[in-house]
Amino acid sequence: MKKTLILLLFAVGMASAAHHEEAAIGKVLDDFHDAAAHGDRDRYLGHMTDDAVFMGTDEWERWPKRPDFVDYVDSRFRDGSGWSYRSVERHINLASSGDVAWFDEVVFSETNGRFRGTGVLVKQGDEWKIAHYAMSFLIFNENWQDVIELTEKTRAEKEKN
Repeated sequence: MKKTLILLLFAVGMASAAHHEEAAIGKVLDDFHDAAAHGDRDRYLGHMTDDAVFMGTDEWERWPKRPDFVDYVDSRFRDGSGWSYRSVERHINLASSGDVAWFDEVVFSETNGRFRGTGVLVKQGDEWKIAHYAMSFLIFNENWQDVIELTEKTRAEKEKN
């Protein structure tokens, strides 16, 4: 009975710790999006590891943080605004080691609609940092053929030039 009680208390403690970490990760992601909406370059980039990669929606968009993504963020945030996405659904998973997490979220933009963000965070000291963030369009399966045709048409036009 005593061992069962100890195991139960341990399990409750672990669940509580995981919940605390998930909440901390959620705050990082929310503030990452808020910093972008306010064009706050330092706060935005500060949420990323030095070797982070941001994957955009265009097929060529693989942005290593240094120097490519930093330059892009500088140009987009220059006037004090960036882009605005807010999470409307998020799922976070924590590795058993407690220092790596992965997530997926649906984000909403007033101007562009819904996207999916996925990524990986690592814990550096007491802080969670985004090591990888990928954004993709949400497309209904019924629309795939139209999207494929449009993409192929655009690719052919780009290859001509």
